[in-house]
Amino acid sequence: MAEIGKTVLDSGWLAARSTEVHLSGTQLTTTHSPSGLDKPWMEAAVPGTVLGTLVKNKVVPDPFYGLENEAIIDIADSGREYYTFWFFTDFQCKLSANQHLDLNFRGINYSADLYLNGNKKILPKGMFRRHSLDVTDILHPDGQNLLAVLVHPPDHPGTIPQEGGQGGDHEIGKDVATQYVEGWDWMAPIRDRNTGIWDEVSISITGPVKIIDPHLVSTFFDGYKRVYLHTSTELENKSSSVVECDLNIQVTSELEGGVCIVEHLQTQHLSIPSGKRVQHTFPQLFFYKPNLWWPNGMGKQALYNVTITVDVKGHGESDSWSHMYGFRKIESYIDSATGGRLFKVNGQPIFIRGGNWILSDGLLRLSKKRYKTDIKFHADMNFNMIRCWGGGLAERPEFYHYCDIYGLLVWQEFWITGDVDGRGVPVSNPNGPLDHDLFMLCARDTVKLLRNHPSLALWVGGNEQVPPPDINNALKDELKLHPHFESLHNTGKSVQELSASAEDPSNYLDGTRIYIQGSMWDGFANGKGDFTDGPYEIQYPESFFKDDFYKYGFNPEVGSVGVPVAATIKATMPPEGWKIPLFKKLPDGYVEEVPNPIWEYHKYIPYSKPGKVHNQILLYGTPTDLNDFCLKAQLVNYIQYRALLEGWTSRMWSKYTGVLIWKTQNPWTGLRGQFYDHLHDQTAGFYGCRSAAEPVHVQLNLATYFIEVVNTLSDQLSDVAIEASVWDLEGTCPYYVVHEKLSVPSKKTVPILEMKYPKSKNPKPVYFLLLKLYKMSDYGVISRNFYWLHLPGGDYKLLEPYRKKRVPLKIRSTTFIKGSTYEMEMHVENKSKKPDSKSLTYKNNFVTRIGDGDFDMASVEPVNSAAEEKQEASLFQRIYRRFSGETDDLQVSEINGSDEGVAFFLYFSVHASKPGHKEGEDTRILPVHYSDNYFSLVPGEVMPIKISFEVPPGVTPRIRLHGWNYHSGHEVY
Repeated sequence: MAEIGKTVLDSGWLAARSTEVHLSGTQLTTTHSPSGLDKPWMEAAVPGTVLGTLVKNKVVPDPFYGLENEAIIDIADSGREYYTFWFFTDFQCKLSANQHLDLNFRGINYSADLYLNGNKKILPKGMFRRHSLDVTDILHPDGQNLLAVLVHPPDHPGTIPQEGGQGGDHEIGKDVATQYVEGWDWMAPIRDRNTGIWDEVSISITGPVKIIDPHLVSTFFDGYKRVYLHTSTELENKSSSVVECDLNIQVTSELEGGVCIVEHLQTQHLSIPSGKRVQHTFPQLFFYKPNLWWPNGMGKQALYNVTITVDVKGHGESDSWSHMYGFRKIESYIDSATGGRLFKVNGQPIFIRGGNWILSDGLLRLSKKRYKTDIKFHADMNFNMIRCWGGGLAERPEFYHYCDIYGLLVWQEFWITGDVDGRGVPVSNPNGPLDHDLFMLCARDTVKLLRNHPSLALWVGGNEQVPPPDINNALKDELKLHPHFESLHNTGKSVQELSASAEDPSNYLDGTRIYIQGSMWDGFANGKGDFTDGPYEIQYPESFFKDDFYKYGFNPEVGSVGVPVAATIKATMPPEGWKIPLFKKLPDGYVEEVPNPIWEYHKYIPYSKPGKVHNQILLYGTPTDLNDFCLKAQLVNYIQYRALLEGWTSRMWSKYTGVLIWKTQNPWTGLRGQFYDHLHDQTAGFYGCRSAAEPVHVQLNLATYFIEVVNTLSDQLSDVAIEASVWDLEGTCPYYVVHEKLSVPSKKTVPILEMKYPKSKNPKPVYFLLLKLYKMSDYGVISRNFYWLHLPGGDYKLLEPYRKKRVPLKIRSTTFIKGSTYEMEMHVENKSKKPDSKSLTYKNNFVTRIGDGDFDMASVEPVNSAAEEKQEASLFQRIYRRFSGETDDLQVSEINGSDEGVAFFLYFSVHASKPGHKEGEDTRILPVHYSDNYFSLVPGEVMPIKISFEVPPGVTPRIRLHGWNYHSGHEVY
């Protein structure tokens, strides 16, 4: 008997252009199967796209490099046949009596003809629908099965106007598919429009009864002490006779060390008629005080494993299904105080600070590993929500899995955008796709695919547009809330009253999350659909704090600059793309940036807005080359995005309920709106966001110059103090203030004291400000925030000669190696002066933060103030006890210097040391997770920085430290 379960078919695929294969699908899967990589066959990317396969085999150049995308023929010019491809593989499967095999496709773009062992099946149109075919009767008796799939591109791939534009000529909107593929103001066109078997292919073996799309819902009573799990599932009897079966549900939780506890186990007996599909609802399961799932920054992401199995009498186990599930309740309504949409999780209001997301990779080269990095990066930035934009994907279960793990709430849109579905140049069709029934079929299927993930927070009809009326009404109806999940704020009724007579919530299509018709409606932007999101350009940092910057309570899109580091530009562009913009001075004194053609193609957005914002890079002096330009851009990136989030947080609950930045990353090698680039290297804006979005944060209001404390938690902060110190370019501290015995109410932003140094006698034109919020009991630092500032009307040009200062540093590194994984802690100390602070905050012993995940700076407990270096090393060993028995070593390196002062804008990078290294080769190891980067140290200060990365085989890692005063880079490991 073959083993019950799923096998993913993700290797061994071949592909060939249909016009170059002179055989039928029947011949390919019977007598003339491809024998290997003989022309026209090549190794295929499955899951993936036609263009991804062509790039993989170097048949076409890399469309993300330089201007190479222009060398690839567009489907509008080639015709659809050019990108119509055969995909071929084989698989082994030999079934026993009463076993069945389904062939599953989780995503095809756009339709396909399928041949298995000479038998033809049709996979109908629609990018966002699953296909599951019972192929039991056409399997080959010897167990060797041949599969060929002819994939057809979207029906309406459209053409790309000379001037580009949002969604090209909008024709792609006639299909139910991704819309970004015709190009946008942040993306070049995708030449094949993502034709291909773009998501998982699998075979699944069951007995007579198959489990289909279980639905898990939890309801809460008595202040979340009593929780009920509601479960329903479809069951299909594939046999020709009535079956008697036992249906089992088991809920387990995992303790430390991999030990699992069975929380519930329930069995029910069922009879299912032959050939029928039935819906079964389990009796609800009761939990008392379960561990709840919380968003990032609010608590832990507790997950339970729910397993459903079916055992058929006379056969044994027939099918099984399992899912990680979190107990949590999300409520949402329009806040009366701000007019913005407010979200509550488990009864607690959550101030939304997050970002907009297109998709992981423009060619749909999706993977669990890449998704894990993407989502952890968002958690590392202290974000709590990701918006999946309507011109991109209905994101994949793997994406949601990591959002569940790292606590990122997800706003999921359907496939409507204003540009393609109602406006634009030329004006697009407001009636959405041609086939409205297909849209709804894909929508229902997407809901069933994703609805059990606790991270999924809301459904939205479209981006800056409402779906056509019939689709919108259908979505409203089918995604209506179960009475238990209707906000008590709106109904005024008790939970018991609302749900007493209602249908079991697991029998709804969803029923647990709100549906909003569009991204600027019902509590987002002005709530009426007018264009009140944005802006998307450089701003003066203080502008974000001003009352007139944004009028409405929740901004779903506000964006700015995002140039990556120089190494990324060199890795993704030829030398002619390394030319920095020309700075063209205009008669009114403003500067216009003129980028080179490659930067323009990669959608560069300038660091100035003539007539509105003076150039923010030139504040530091005129850049001399690419390295200098990109370093100065990182300074601006850090300030820009920290100010954006701090400005919003300054008015938390009094004016705003949330903000989503446009956008967190680029699905290609773009030069705007990103916190990490397509190669997975972070910009300094990443760490500006990480600082600003801390759950508890100390900040300077750049409009009022008051020091504020932000407390987004549900508990009051007590017995805390603020230390504010100003440091000048000579290394002295002309201003030092400690404000003690503070209490900060929960979910409040409180101004504490004015930072008066700029009003003092003879303030320096450029200076540094270090703010620390700490616990008075043990000097544990809760929040640390470092600013570089100039006096009103000034600039940062004095920082240019400051680069010549040589401030001495001492770096102690402790390394733990397990297999290919390195986990390191660097203690970086500014040795230019012994600390004369009355407190011990210079050691930066950060306190534990509730709900911190793996490898997080704030997960370090405060070290005893008298601890020696050995004790600090042993603490790190205790934290990483899972690495016991593996390699560890302590190294010390020093960077000599004789100058006193701030070690400014330090950042680490990880590089590969290997034989045969070529001159100019990009040696970076990516991705790397840093607990902090682009940090600065005042005299005497020590900063612990944790670093985590995987090393490719045959490579020795090297760690380099760079900085404003250390521009050549120093190898410290």
